[in-house]
Amino acid sequence: MSTPADPERFHLTLSAAGGPTMHGWWGREVTARSKFSPWVGSWGRPGTRIILVDE
Repeated sequence: MSTPADPERFHLTLSAAGGPTMHGWWGREVTARSKFSPWVGSWGRPGTRIILVDE
């Protein structure tokens, strides 16, 4: 029997100017990773950090 996905397992954070500006949580790694590249393309600028963690 499989366990249900934790809807807050994978956390994606965008930080700029020293603080978080956007974040999202997903239960599936594949979904979280699919969000990462568009965030980099849309928001990636010098001084920003975009981090995906498995918690």
